[in-house]
Amino acid sequence: MKLVLASNNAKKLKELDEILSPLGWELIPQEQLGVPESDEPHCTFVENALEKARHASRLTGLPALADDSGLCVEAFGGAPGVQSARYAQTAANEAKSDARNNAKLLAELGQRTDRNARFVSVIVFVRHANDPQPIIAEGEWHGEILTAERGSAGFGYDPLFYIRELDQTSAELSAAEKNRCSHRGQALERLLERLSVNRSIADA
Repeated sequence: MKLVLASNNAKKLKELDEILSPLGWELIPQEQLGVPESDEPHCTFVENALEKARHASRLTGLPALADDSGLCVEAFGGAPGVQSARYAQTAANEAKSDARNNAKLLAELGQRTDRNARFVSVIVFVRHANDPQPIIAEGEWHGEILTAERGSAGFGYDPLFYIRELDQTSAELSAAEKNRCSHRGQALERLLERLSVNRSIADA
């Protein structure tokens, strides 16, 4: 099945494609089809994911898959949340930067002892832009924020996100290990379960 991925994030595409391509799903990044990034005006992951999926499907006529994800830090009441990718931006037209985001997170956490955090991913699948029954799945990955980066794999906040039971950061895991336990891997697994229950949607 061909579907458009409502994202221009190459690393996110790689993660999703590694899980979905063995199942016969062909993900086409929206920029390859000339689709500009959608606005993300909402304060929840699910609303932003729906906005992005419908936008990509509307402009391409294809089924669409969208992921909205971010880091929620307990000491900050769940921030940066939906603003995770733009956490350190000081102007709307300023380029996103993982390095600046990580530096800001470390600076604002300072010497706090409560460093618990979770990654959240909401994945939405729509058959068409006006799909009245989108498939929505969510995943959470719990860990804590270190005081310095570790590891060189992954992207975003991965070098700071420590999983105690694995004694590794997300950036120290192999791609296969990360896909098995990450928030995005969990959300995709639940999405596929729901699609398999309604095969007519999967085959649309």
